[in-house]
Amino acid sequence: MEQRLSDFRDYIRKGGHKAYRQHLTININDECACENLSWVRRSSRLTRRYCEAERPVFIPGERIVFTRTVPGDAGVPVPQDIESDCKALGIEPGWRAHNLCADWGQSLASGLLGRRHVAEHACELYKHDPVAVDFLEAAIEGIDAVLMLAARYAEAALHEGFDDIAARLQRVPAGKPDSFHDALQSLRLMHAAVWMSDSMHVGLGRFDQYMWPYLKDDLDRGALNMEEAESLLAEFFIGLNKDSDLYPGQQQGDNGQSLILGGVTPEGAPAVNELTWMVLRAAQDVRMIDPKINLRISADTDLGLLKEGSRLTRLSLGFPQYANDDVVIPALASHGYALEDARDYTVAACWEFIVPGRGMDVPNVHALNFPHAVDKAIRDSLACGDSFQEILSRTRENIRGQVQLYVNHWRAKKHWPPSAYYSALMTDCLERGKDISAGGATYYNFGIHGAGSANAADALAAVKRFVFDQGRFTGCELLEALETNFEHAEELRRTLLHEGPKVGNNDAEANELLRFLFDSFADVCEAVPDNGRGGIIRPGTGSAMYYVWLVDGSGNRLEPTVLASADGRRIGEPISCSLAPSIGVKVNGPISVLQSFSVIDYQRIYNGGPITLELSDTVFRNEDSLEKVAMLVRTFARLGCQQLQLNTVNVETLKDAKLHPENHQNLVVRVWGWSGYFCELDEPYQDHVIARHAYAL
Repeated sequence: MEQRLSDFRDYIRKGGHKAYRQHLTININDECACENLSWVRRSSRLTRRYCEAERPVFIPGERIVFTRTVPGDAGVPVPQDIESDCKALGIEPGWRAHNLCADWGQSLASGLLGRRHVAEHACELYKHDPVAVDFLEAAIEGIDAVLMLAARYAEAALHEGFDDIAARLQRVPAGKPDSFHDALQSLRLMHAAVWMSDSMHVGLGRFDQYMWPYLKDDLDRGALNMEEAESLLAEFFIGLNKDSDLYPGQQQGDNGQSLILGGVTPEGAPAVNELTWMVLRAAQDVRMIDPKINLRISADTDLGLLKEGSRLTRLSLGFPQYANDDVVIPALASHGYALEDARDYTVAACWEFIVPGRGMDVPNVHALNFPHAVDKAIRDSLACGDSFQEILSRTRENIRGQVQLYVNHWRAKKHWPPSAYYSALMTDCLERGKDISAGGATYYNFGIHGAGSANAADALAAVKRFVFDQGRFTGCELLEALETNFEHAEELRRTLLHEGPKVGNNDAEANELLRFLFDSFADVCEAVPDNGRGGIIRPGTGSAMYYVWLVDGSGNRLEPTVLASADGRRIGEPISCSLAPSIGVKVNGPISVLQSFSVIDYQRIYNGGPITLELSDTVFRNEDSLEKVAMLVRTFARLGCQQLQLNTVNVETLKDAKLHPENHQNLVVRVWGWSGYFCELDEPYQDHVIARHAYAL
């Protein structure tokens, strides 16, 4: 990396830009009430006030500008009648448009003025529909706010003598970019403004697809060479890290600034291009937590590309995360997504599959607590002296009960907060005269995570082997051990923990029970005819933050807390994150882990959720090791698995970082579907990362 960019990165990482932040509080409650604004007009008013409050900032040497100077998270005020209605239903009115992705390709190509013209035309088309006109006028207010912000930046740039920056901001985001540099600047402003509109986890989508035409045109006409383009891209990536601490999430870094590369076009042609490779290289140079990189692959993906991804993995950033087109596209297409849209998928904040510009899916409404469903079934059945088959039957019913509880909770939600500006960036909302929350999108499906599946399958396998098949101990003995948290049953606990069949070892018994759990999950979700918004329920394999919440009860959600379980886990001890062997289990190696999780029917379990493997940093000894990791990724795809994330760790370094955080401020780890700075994580998440498996190849 050139020295200028290295200095810029260090400046941002050390928080130098925070000196520009203003001590302002945005509050639009009174004016919204005074003007009796509708909810959608309130959303655009918030965009306007945040944009008006921003003051232009030019960091020395910066070529792609925008630094957020107004922190805070004001939120869109809820109209009184809607708030009262929600209170009567026992439902929180607050939500936010999040885990979505705009149609960045369309937004860049038309420019905000182009989107404004669409809104004006639609106002005439829907002039007899006051609800539509209200939304469209709100969208125009949001667009105008961002255009005025760009104009103020342009004026300030002229005043400071930055003529090239001023000229660029006079072109974009109002109009179509004339260059790759223009496109990056336009995206930076349009994307940042979504965050200022009470939205969160704002995805960047298929970056190498919508940005490639601008780069290709520059290269073809000799306006830019690859080295210059890569420098601009690196600066854009560094700029995305300016506001990470302002973006809400469970932990700093959990902000949804994810992009995806590769795959196929909507027509099915190979989509990898020179920008795909450039992004991977630039991310290696930048080495910061944003943007999170995802790579779409298949069983036949070029090994060279996988090797380039492995170079990024080697840096301990926790990305790229891989998604298998051979599995994902058919699954989406068989569940109501048009084939062209299925081929165009991206990921939401972490891993959930969504369609950019067309999806208003809510892919993380709750998490199915597999360990609790199994544990309750085991305890109830052992108390009654039931058979193992009855344990399985009770498990199915417990899964059904949890899913139905979550579905009923979300069905009761009649009011969905609008986002007028975000809607203007979606594919058809303006054309349909509807906000994204009110029918302007195409897909309105819900997704439920599936948490702790390995622990749950291990518990079932242990009970089957030691109680029913071998009679090593009685059901009464096991039940007493569970209810006393193994207080006087250490030998029994060790038997469960160390001698039982385990997910991750490609054990036929454990694999069969893992498959049973996910098949039962799919059965229940497929039996729900309508989620209340005309959509379906998508079951997934991810856990998000629930792997901590379900153990310590910190989430304060609908999910029950996990007690001591028949896999030998005590109360308070961790469960695995997404698809990973249970914590503390000795497994044969990474290939056996992939084989275990390949038994899941991903045509039915398709909300996303990665197999998570921690690789020892000793894996990357030389150039040959990169090819071994690339082959591991290829094996993942050829086994028919769905998603994979690799985290390179050094356990001793992590332990030292807990004791001496001042020496490890730039240490990055993969947490669940995102990467963050290890020393900025809460202790439960730090401890979980340390406790995970580390493999050598």
